[in-house]
Amino acid sequence: MREPVDDIALYAHWPFCLSLCPYCDFNSHVRENIDQAVWRKAFLRELEHYAAQVPGRRLTSIFFGGGTPSLMPPETAGALIARARDLFVTDKDIEITLEANPTSAENSTLEGFAEAGIGRLSLGVQALNDAALSSLGRTHTAAEARATIAAAGEIFSRFSFDLIYGRPGQTPDAWARELDEAIGLARGHLSAYQLTIEAGTPYFLAQARGDLVLPDDEDGAAMFEHTQEALAGAGLPAYEVSNHAKPGQESHHNLTYWNYRDYLGVGPGAHGRITIDGETHATRQHRAPEVWLKQVLKAGHSTRTNTVLSRDTKITEMVMMGMRLAAGINSEEFRRRIGKYPTEVFAPDVVTRLVGAGYLNWTETGFHATPPGRQRLNAVINTLLKTRQ
Repeated sequence: MREPVDDIALYAHWPFCLSLCPYCDFNSHVRENIDQAVWRKAFLRELEHYAAQVPGRRLTSIFFGGGTPSLMPPETAGALIARARDLFVTDKDIEITLEANPTSAENSTLEGFAEAGIGRLSLGVQALNDAALSSLGRTHTAAEARATIAAAGEIFSRFSFDLIYGRPGQTPDAWARELDEAIGLARGHLSAYQLTIEAGTPYFLAQARGDLVLPDDEDGAAMFEHTQEALAGAGLPAYEVSNHAKPGQESHHNLTYWNYRDYLGVGPGAHGRITIDGETHATRQHRAPEVWLKQVLKAGHSTRTNTVLSRDTKITEMVMMGMRLAAGINSEEFRRRIGKYPTEVFAPDVVTRLVGAGYLNWTETGFHATPPGRQRLNAVINTLLKTRQ
């Protein structure tokens, strides 16, 4: 029996930043001069290329990420939004998110983005004190962050902001005070990410030299526990390991990723997951901005790889994404994507052991990590995946 056509989301990657942060491993680049009209044309062409491969799909969200997409002109975002509405079936109130940095220069364009169709702003605040912001390589001040949060609340119907904790030299008490202030500033959504050191970044090299010392495991665990408890107590429970929201204020776009549903990725280095004729295709665009631009203008797209995923790979991806959710993975959705129920894939004795240890909740309708399980989520996921049948 033919499954219903899936909804689909759209991710657009704007790769340019004013400067590069030492902890970031995203596809980000600094360029002095950007021909905005040419880049706008290229984004529209690559969007049209992928839209032709998934006719009849309903577009559920658009997300402008980066890089720093608030550096693009609002006209570019508006053109992409308008073209997406032409190419797909969309609801009038579709969620459209823009990532932005809280600098004074970028704040001047916020109203323009709202007029272009952006309805949700995601601010990269990262810290609420100037010393930490300087250490993180951020170009804004804490005062600018507070001012931008206030402006976002006036201009956009929905907004969120990110914080990073577990920073060099940070103590649990210092984080608790900072989080208290953040709770007072938040409206409906707040993301709190524990700092991870990514290979190849300046932070990675500094840590290897012994110049960067992070809080120890005990302090890191204490910060994580306090984050979960404090935000839940403030009416912002975790719906994903690092994302907290009032009910109904969750990021619909990011839920597409975590629920392992389809999305198109356009722009340099963007990834996508597209189901065509029952097969899941993993797409990846060329990372280098100039190469991407040249190829899109010549061929209509800059797809570096388009791989049909095996069932085993899909299981891995679905578990790694879905287990981050408080709601976990639905058994029927698992069967629809994988072709088998979870009970047919994972070893019963391993499931029983994880449940008995208090790390996993498992029922006929689905499975999810418990609060203790989320503290050691990678280990729980690896245990499940190593024993798949």
